Amino acid sequence: MSAVHGIRRHTWRIHGVAAGFAAVALCAFPAAPASAVGGEGGAKPTVVLVHGAFADGSSWNGVVSRLQQAGFPVIAPANPLRGLASDAEYIHSVLKSVRGPVVLVGHSYGGAVISEAAVGDAQVKALVYIAAFAPAAGESSLELSGKFPGSTLGPALDNVPFPLPGGGTGIDQYIKAGKFHDQFAADVPRSVTDLMAATQRPVAASALVEKATRAAWKTIPSWTLITTEDRNIPPAVQRFMAQRAHAHTVEVNASHAVSVSQPGAVARLIEQAAQATATTATTATELAGPTLAQTGSGRPIAQAVTLGGTAAASVAAGSAVVLLVRRRRAASKHGR
Repeated sequence: MSAVHGIRRHTWRIHGVAAGFAAVALCAFPAAPASAVGGEGGAKPTVVLVHGAFADGSSWNGVVSRLQQAGFPVIAPANPLRGLASDAEYIHSVLKSVRGPVVLVGHSYGGAVISEAAVGDAQVKALVYIAAFAPAAGESSLELSGKFPGSTLGPALDNVPFPLPGGGTGIDQYIKAGKFHDQFAADVPRSVTDLMAATQRPVAASALVEKATRAAWKTIPSWTLITTEDRNIPPAVQRFMAQRAHAHTVEVNASHAVSVSQPGAVARLIEQAAQATATTATTATELAGPTLAQTGSGRPIAQAVTLGGTAAASVAAGSAVVLLVRRRRAASKHGR
C-alpha cells in the first residue's frame, strides 16, 4: 500500500470520527415541538363572544363564520342576563374551560360582563368592546348610558315581571316588537329584525343598575368598535369609555346591532386584536432572550453560540481532527 493510499485511508477514518463528534454535538440540543404565540402548537387564540341584552348567541353568526374561516376557534356562550356579578361568574367559568390564550369580546351589556369576568385571568390577552359598556368600578350600565344624551331606549322597553328563585319578583325588560327595528337595528332588513325581536333575550332590570366592582380593561389591552348611529348607547358614551381605557378604536356608521349589520367590520377588529397581542407577546419574548430560531430548543442563542459542556468539547475535538486531516493532506502534496 502506498503512503498516499495510507493517508487517504486514515483520512476516511478521521472523517468518521469527526462525523461522530458532530452527531454528539447535535444531540446536545434536545428537540422540542416548535410553538408560536397564540396557542398550543402554534394555534390561534380562542375567541369568546359574549352577547348583550335583547339578543342571543345567534347575533354573532356572521362574525363567527368569518373568524372560523380565518382559522380561529370560536365560542359564543349564552349570557344569562340575570345580574352583572352572576353573569360575569358564569362567563368566567366558560373561560376556565378554554385551553390557551383568549380574545374576549363583548357586545352592549356583554361589555360590562367581560370587564368583570376577565379580571385576574392570565389567559385573556385582549378585550374587544363592540358597541359595548366598559364600566369602571362603581358604575352601572344604566348610569353610563345616560352620561351623554342620545339614548332612546327607555321609552322602547316593555317591563315584564318574573318570579325570583328565592322569592319576590324581578323585572325583565324587552324591546317592544314594533320599535325593535328602529331602536336596535335600523340598518338591518325588517325581515331579519322581525325574527330578532321575536327571539330576543330579555335582561333583568337589576342587571343594568348593578354596579361594577372591577375593570379588566385597566390591565388588559382593549379594542373598541364605536357605532355612530347607535340609539341604545350614544356614540359619545362609547368614545368616553374607549378613551378612558386607552383602547384601540374604530368607528363605523352602524346601528347598535353592528354584529348583524356589519359582521365583517367586527371580525376584522377582533383579528387585529388577536394579531396585535400575539405580536406584543412575541416581542416581549425576544427582549427577554431569543431562542434558537424556532427549532424547538429552549436554550438562548448565547448558549447556542458558546455551547458549553459536552457539546463544546465535542465540537472542539471534531475541529481538531479536521485540522489534522488538512495538515496531512498538505504535507502529502508537498512531499513532506
